[in-house]
Amino acid sequence: MIDQRMLISRAPVRISFGGGGTDLPSFYEKHGGMVVSTTINHYVYAILTTGSRETVQIVSADYRTFWRQSLNSLIWDGDLALPRAIVHEFDLHQGLDIFLASQIPPGTGLGSSGSVAVCLINGLAAWQGASSTRHEVADQACHVEIEKMGMPVGKQDQYASAFGGLNCITFSVDGVTVDPLQMPETAWHTLQRRLMLFFTGSSRQSSNILRYQKRKGEEGDKHVIERLLAIKELGLAIREALEAGDLDAFGELMHRSWVQKRSLAPNISSSSIDRVYELARSYGAAGGKITGAGGGGFLMLYCQEECQDAVTDALEEAGLRRMGFAFDTCGAQVMHAGQSLWMTSPTFGEAFQMVQATR
Repeated sequence: MIDQRMLISRAPVRISFGGGGTDLPSFYEKHGGMVVSTTINHYVYAILTTGSRETVQIVSADYRTFWRQSLNSLIWDGDLALPRAIVHEFDLHQGLDIFLASQIPPGTGLGSSGSVAVCLINGLAAWQGASSTRHEVADQACHVEIEKMGMPVGKQDQYASAFGGLNCITFSVDGVTVDPLQMPETAWHTLQRRLMLFFTGSSRQSSNILRYQKRKGEEGDKHVIERLLAIKELGLAIREALEAGDLDAFGELMHRSWVQKRSLAPNISSSSIDRVYELARSYGAAGGKITGAGGGGFLMLYCQEECQDAVTDALEEAGLRRMGFAFDTCGAQVMHAGQSLWMTSPTFGEAFQMVQATR
């Protein structure tokens, strides 16, 4: 048996409460942006093991595919473009096998691509013995997605995943600032109990929505700018309500913010999404939104405890599925780094067991 090096990295996904869309450079460079969000205890994992010869191999459980290439000729178009572009950022001199898996389906509005970028960058930095701050990891993740790959995304997902916890993240031409919310502890626990997530049954590509918003922002489209300014103001009000522990005001502000957001761009909402959202409100949910850019994925709701069973029954009868979760406070982490006795990279079953052991 040959001793091999192994490292396990993980990064959480997030749910955002207010300010979504103002983290795009086309908006915040002129008007300033802010997002209130929290990470949750569902994670993206990367398992790094010593590879064979001078090649890098990436296996994705989510997409059920793999990619293998020489370290001397790395390119990042086609399948698994994001992890390939990240590997290209690091000057690897020996073979490496990477196994990627996440606890939520991709394309469901929980910021998973940003979490993948943070997870893999943090893992590769640790693999090379580098000491990176959370801000540096998030900044590099943004660089890869926005500048290197030209993806029409903002910066909230990367910073939320890297830092973890409940934060107000502000964006300007001068940089990004992450401020933990000073929320009363009892209200924090109550908020966690009153938030609900329902999978709509469909994932979506947010790039079309974000590309539309980016273009309109660059053009100075009056409708889009006015909506984003209103969303930003509601985001600031959401922060104030949370820090004051006024959760009833928070629920109403969430509803008002969603009304603004769903008219921001085509396909953010749909007749089916509007129908189940109003159904939830009719059974007692105070407010909510589709997570992420919109179009599908998860419906997040704020609902008093005594109404949750009725809301759950109504939405599950309508075809949605509720997913349990709790808040994450740790952010990106290297969970394990050491020696392994595998002669080759772990099988899917072995990798799955390692991931389960870190939970």
